[in-house]
Amino acid sequence: MTRAPARARTLVASALSVTVLLITAACVAYERDVPRALPQGVTEPPAAPSPSPSATASSSAVTGRSTPVLNDEQLKAALITEADLGPPWAAAQGPALWRDGTLKATADDGDCRRLLEVLYTEEPFAVPAGPRASVTLDDTAEGTQLREQIGAHGPEDVERALEWLRTLPETCARFRAKTARSGTQDVEVTELPLPDTAGDARAALRVTLTGGAPDTAPARLTVDLAAVRVGEDTIVLTNGGFGEVRAEVTQAMTQLGADRLAEVARQGRLRV
Repeated sequence: MTRAPARARTLVASALSVTVLLITAACVAYERDVPRALPQGVTEPPAAPSPSPSATASSSAVTGRSTPVLNDEQLKAALITEADLGPPWAAAQGPALWRDGTLKATADDGDCRRLLEVLYTEEPFAVPAGPRASVTLDDTAEGTQLREQIGAHGPEDVERALEWLRTLPETCARFRAKTARSGTQDVEVTELPLPDTAGDARAALRVTLTGGAPDTAPARLTVDLAAVRVGEDTIVLTNGGFGEVRAEVTQAMTQLGADRLAEVARQGRLRV
């Protein structure tokens, strides 16, 4: 009996992992209104320390929040992990090289130039005010990288940013970008549908950049960007690379991340 090539086994395992992710996300969405335990691998978040009146007033003034801010440990508990994705995903060893090589770019149109800046910084809501947490994971088979960030932002700023992201598949559907290292890129922007149950408000894009230096073969970089509001907090998730970037992974991890953050926030409110 001959053994299947390692590459084939990896693809089969990856496909099975995606199927499990989608089923899990669907089940969590169906049960989101029913009190439940924290997801597997997430421990009970510690109670947030009681802020002083001055600290509470300061936080409310910055973010417009009427509920307690989640602390660093609670935000970390809400992050997705490599265990949620399964092999071949693992903790990243560093930022992907294509960020500086291809995403560090500019364009003539103002909105399209801003989109490139957002993809590079991964901050569609600007810098978070207060506690934040992030995780970066690598698909070691495809060479792609996924990053999730959680933080607090003013609700009006969040809604403006989400509305702006929703306009980009039309205003920046196709344009050209100039990079310092990878030549001119042909950029295409399309909407990436997210589950209606992923957070309280959401927007997502799939951006592809095709091109390269004059003396090299064209390369194609794909980056998914998902931005979600969950109560008083936000999630920014990117999934990109020159390999196969699975939209279903982006969608399932956005759903799982949103539900996990909502559960951590619910547990935090119960303990305040």
